[in-house]
Amino acid sequence: MRIWDIQPGYLNSRSLLGEHRELHAIVSIIVNCKKGYARHPETMRWRGHQWALMQRHRILAEEMDLRGYREKSPVCLPTGAGPWPDGYLDTPDQQFDILARKYQNTSQGRIALPRTTQQLWSSHKYSVLARDPGAYSDIGKKASRWKGRQNFADLACRLTEITRCPPSAGCIRNTLQHMWGHVSDYYDFGESPPVSEWSLVRLLQETRRLACKKSESFLISSTALSELGAWL
Repeated sequence: MRIWDIQPGYLNSRSLLGEHRELHAIVSIIVNCKKGYARHPETMRWRGHQWALMQRHRILAEEMDLRGYREKSPVCLPTGAGPWPDGYLDTPDQQFDILARKYQNTSQGRIALPRTTQQLWSSHKYSVLARDPGAYSDIGKKASRWKGRQNFADLACRLTEITRCPPSAGCIRNTLQHMWGHVSDYYDFGESPPVSEWSLVRLLQETRRLACKKSESFLISSTALSELGAWL
């Protein structure tokens, strides 16, 4: 039983669907006070963090939708926004190593597992921009000087923490406009209203659709392509 802390874009389809099933199992254990797996470390870690568990489910559902899976079992818990679990069973960098071993002879996720710190940063750029433009600039400057896996563990942890923060509507729009720039040339506007009049949901949906249709490599490798939808 495992709920990953890294973005689900890195999971292959089997792991993605597996986490979805196990998350529902943990919700059932917590809500219905079931004894089976009640003392499992993963179950214990999420007790008292129902909102975060529900949000993780939304993030999983967005990734599933991006890959063509229909999620028909929403998690609705009577709780307001709250904190995420304080610790990890395995740190984010260790989770990447676990997946690397697990996927050695099988299919990979939508986003290739990062071999370097710069690759890790590249996949998270837009997710960070949507929360903290200052952190986006700061990390970007530092990452440009890092070699190999220098500071990989620290960055993996920081990115996980940043992407748990709710982004503001203004920052989401700014980020989606940056993302739209990668695919806007493929869109036939016709009588469509200008992009500035689109809702955030439509802007993300059209960006996703064109990124997948045209296999736009940078966006396909971006965590933001799916996870931002969980916050709209």
